[in-house]
Amino acid sequence: QVQLVESGGGSVQAGGSLRLSCASSGYTHISYCMGWFRQAPGKERERVALIYIGNGNTVFLADSVKGRFTASLNNAKNTINLQMNSLKPEDTAMYYCAAAQGPTICSDPSSYNSWGQGTQVTVSS
Repeated sequence: QVQLVESGGGSVQAGGSLRLSCASSGYTHISYCMGWFRQAPGKERERVALIYIGNGNTVFLADSVKGRFTASLNNAKNTINLQMNSLKPEDTAMYYCAAAQGPTICSDPSSYNSWGQGTQVTVSS
């Protein structure tokens, strides 16, 4: 089992930036993919950014965040980050870190079976 702990959420005005981090522990060697999902009130959870652990490449980035969000992997620290710039009110959501065992398709949301508790991001206009 992999444990995931998110940090870095908070409240910011539109146009501002936040950096989320997700630290993994436990059986980290079995993680094949890691990534970020978000869920706004009244909406379904959606993919934000997904990373293949093998090479650190981002294999999925939501169209709504392209050009503003960047996901990265720090393999030595078993951590992934999400740099969020030019934040918009519609980015307001609970952001969850997730991990998938492999081999699997990292861009497929159903691959993810370990989840963090989430960190709240609130963007005001």
